[in-house]
Amino acid sequence: MTSSTPSTSGPSTSSAAGRPSFTADPAVLVLEDGSRHPGRAYGARGTTLGEVVFATGMTGYQETLTDPSYAGQIVLQTAPHIGNTGMNHEDPESRRIWVAGYIVRDPSRVVSNWRADESLDDALVRDGIVGISGVDTRAITRVLRSAGSMRGGVFSGDAAGLDADEQLRLVREAPEMSGQNLSAEVSVTSEQVTPAAEGVERIGNLAVLDFGVKQATIENLAARGFDVHVLPQDVTIEGIRAIDPVAVFYSNGPGDPAASGDHVALLRSVLDERLPFFGICFGNQLLGRALGFGTYKLPFGHRGINQPVLDKQTGRVEITAHNHGFAVDAPLQGEVDSPNGYGRVEVSHIGLNDNVVEGLRALDIPAFSVQYHPEAAAGPHDANYLFDRFRDMVIANLEASK
Repeated sequence: MTSSTPSTSGPSTSSAAGRPSFTADPAVLVLEDGSRHPGRAYGARGTTLGEVVFATGMTGYQETLTDPSYAGQIVLQTAPHIGNTGMNHEDPESRRIWVAGYIVRDPSRVVSNWRADESLDDALVRDGIVGISGVDTRAITRVLRSAGSMRGGVFSGDAAGLDADEQLRLVREAPEMSGQNLSAEVSVTSEQVTPAAEGVERIGNLAVLDFGVKQATIENLAARGFDVHVLPQDVTIEGIRAIDPVAVFYSNGPGDPAASGDHVALLRSVLDERLPFFGICFGNQLLGRALGFGTYKLPFGHRGINQPVLDKQTGRVEITAHNHGFAVDAPLQGEVDSPNGYGRVEVSHIGLNDNVVEGLRALDIPAFSVQYHPEAAAGPHDANYLFDRFRDMVIANLEASK
């Protein structure tokens, strides 16, 4: 998805820190089905195009905005009131806001949190994110729930005055999410190292492939005793070997897993060397493809912090945080042989809303993955134990190899 260069000047800027200013500047959301939703400009002015998706979290919008998995997507918040707690410099999950655009119903006029460093409006303007407010987000969500996620565009400032047919043409000519490889857009370009947390027994070097990794993930891995080496998405197997890793981790990220053949081939090399592996979200989809299963696009995806998932190993139901539009196509029950020759595999976690594969576990090699976010901040934290499960698997593998 692409967006034009937005304007960050003009009446969209805040009047003072923590007290956003609002204007009646027009904006319009145009969906590829031809529907138009007029509202007010919010954030930067300009044009942005992307896949319109909805996120159901009532809290944690800063995590959503700074999650690189949302690159290329115009995010609609189903919670009606957004911006109450502003933005702070301690909680971002990455180096910038990644959403292609932002849709809210009622942006808060006052920031009322002692940790806030700036208003949400200021942050959107700073990072050039074109948004729209004052639209019926519930009605738009119902459209997306029925028709599925679709391409859309937000037009504000001078762009709001474009001819309606021209706006719709721009939307319909934007690329679809299927077939897109967006890893290079969000990944680091050089290795970044976070040492194991103080006071924790060090396990060894962990190779983290950055397809859009979040800061909370890095912190959770370091807290388990790993020296976390975040590597660019185009690293080779030789580059992974160079850090002498005890394990490999594939992060979350945007895009279509079917368009990431090189990342799947790299993962197969990792599995061939029997390096312990853990993947989340996009990493789950890539493990599925490495094992020989297919992936497919969900109608409207899972995005929010209230998704119920069954852990088949424990029988527990977890409330989990999700952000994915693709899923693995694998049998939900029983053990199956990996089509690519990696032994027995089982689906370890199942989404209880729609029976989507939410996790994979290889039974003959040290590898597993989940489709959701065990590092979620502001929560929920039901799935945080998975980092402990990964640590235990790595330690067991090290002891077995002595």
